Amino acid sequence: MPPTITPPAQDEYAPFYAGYVERVAGRDVRAILEGQVEEIRALVAPLSEEAGAARYEPGKWSVKEVIGHIADTERVMSYRLLRIARGDATPLPGFDQDPYVAAARSDARTLESLVAEVEAVRASTLALVGSLGAEEWGRRGVASGREVSARALAHIIAGHFAHHAAILGERYGLGMSA
Repeated sequence: MPPTITPPAQDEYAPFYAGYVERVAGRDVRAILEGQVEEIRALVAPLSEEAGAARYEPGKWSVKEVIGHIADTERVMSYRLLRIARGDATPLPGFDQDPYVAAARSDARTLESLVAEVEAVRASTLALVGSLGAEEWGRRGVASGREVSARALAHIIAGHFAHHAAILGERYGLGMSA
């Protein structure tokens, strides 16, 4: 049986990530990560491609851009998780989400392709999470100039997804649980 991924202490992540960590606090983060794969598929099932390009107000990301952002951010956070869990002490740079969203051109893609990408990225994240032992979860490194633990990164990944699921529900009117 894989080790339990205990919740991170507040000193294991930057204050910016507190909202993400709090979204999944007290719950089995591994189970949350596994369940979110079905949530994204259920979210887009009723949407047309036109609805996927909808924005809740001018200047905000479209549904497709939010889904692309979820995939990109998870890739970055999972890479950080890999490096830190493996004991790599090299400081990792930050990333600016807005240029990533613009460069991804998610609105030119199909919803199906975006969901498939999220699923592939999550499958990779789950494989990594499943490979780690108790010792690796407590390892810390530096990302974006701040100390972060492997354990915190798993919670940030799950919480980031939950955050955007809530936004898709609240601001875009999509039926997705957070």
